[in-house]
Amino acid sequence: MLTYTEENYLKGLLKITFENGTNEAGTNELATILAVKPATANDMLKKLKEKELVNYEKYRKIRLTKKGKQIALSIVRKHRLWETFLYQKLDFSWDEVHEVAEQLEHIQSEKLVDKLDKFLDYPEFDPHGDPIPNKNGEMKAQHKKSLSEVGIGQKCKMIAVKNNSTSFLKYVVHVGLGINNEIKVLSLQEYDKQLEIEVNGTKAIVSQKFAENIFVV
Repeated sequence: MLTYTEENYLKGLLKITFENGTNEAGTNELATILAVKPATANDMLKKLKEKELVNYEKYRKIRLTKKGKQIALSIVRKHRLWETFLYQKLDFSWDEVHEVAEQLEHIQSEKLVDKLDKFLDYPEFDPHGDPIPNKNGEMKAQHKKSLSEVGIGQKCKMIAVKNNSTSFLKYVVHVGLGINNEIKVLSLQEYDKQLEIEVNGTKAIVSQKFAENIFVV
């Protein structure tokens, strides 16, 4: 059985490799998202290598092994199913579910997770728009881009967020945005790349950083 910390490292590696599409990650990247020092990450990677969960050599890129990737997908599946359960059935807001799911994702009972999946009618996406792996580790493909890539005058639909932090999610709600909302890009400030957008008939000014963390189709 893995420790919670080991599971978090595998999940972090999966997140990086999934986002960059290269199936590999750097030690500094991993240390950054886990908020640890690179030396600490190196020590843990050695342990995960001994357990045949990662392919790792110091100063080189890290890759999950097949076994490591399966475990990481299982953790992500549990996390996103619990987020969906909390949001849909217990009336948690979408900025509250992440921290609670961080605790629940370490439950080991496969039977419980399978029953949870069935109870929720096998959802494909969590409240933040992220795909939920099925029992076989398969996820529905998303052809998405960031709001910052949308041209002036174009319309798009918000399908997910890149940043799941409580502060960012609350700001998204403050702007008036939610999953599946239609967005129209009205203008772009050349100086600082601020966007003027329209959502449900209401106009708002958002920063480039904000736009880069909103995924749309």
